[in-house]
This record gives sequence, C-alpha cells and structure tokens, in this order.
Amino acid sequence: MVQSINTKVDLVINATSHMGVSDYGEIMIGDKGFEFFNKRDARKFIQVPWEEVDYVVASVMFKGKWIPRYAIKTKSSGTYTFSSKDPKKVFRAIREYVEPNRMVKSLGFLGAIKRSLKGKSKK
Repeated sequence: MVQSINTKVDLVINATSHMGVSDYGEIMIGDKGFEFFNKRDARKFIQVPWEEVDYVVASVMFKGKWIPRYAIKTKSSGTYTFSSKDPKKVFRAIREYVEPNRMVKSLGFLGAIKRSLKGKSKK
C-alpha cells in the first residue's frame, strides 16, 4: 500500500487520470499535496507536493459552465491531466494551497490558432 504524503485531508473525490491510458481512481487534496490513487492497481499513483506545483490549468467551456479537464503543471516532473465529477470543488480545495494567480484557463480553440499563426509569422 502507498503511504499518503498528507496529514490532513480536505477533499477526496472520484477522478480519472489522463496520462496515456485513462486510469480511474480518487483524488486526495490535503495539507501537504495533491494525490491520485488508482482504484485497481496500488502501484499506479501520483503524488505532487504543493511546493512542486507551478500552475493549475483549467479547460473551461461554455463561459465557465463546464470544466471537462484540468492539469497540474509541475516545476520538474511535467504535466498531469485529470477530470472529476465536480471540478469546482477540486479548485476550491486547491485554492487553499496554491496562489490564485497560479490557477489559469487554457487557451480556447481560436486562441491556440492565433498563437500558432503569430509564431509562424515571426519565422
């Protein structure tokens, strides 16, 4: 069994990790970090301490009515993508430990197109 890094747990919610093949499990948010535990395989887990979190990126659709996925971008280990039943609860729990200016929206479809065209025009 995997040892949790948290001493106090604020939120536990069912979630899906989108790292390669989708894994179903639970997200645990606590005083020491963000954790994902796979329900079927105890060896598949993700633990990110709050000091390691660089950004929390939300994919927002329909003017904030629906958040299909969100990502935890770390300083050294890369980006981890998740989805859950109630992402707003997850963001409220994360906001206690991550500064609000480190929680951002991802670019929409048109924003991504504009950025790519702008980059090609500079070359």
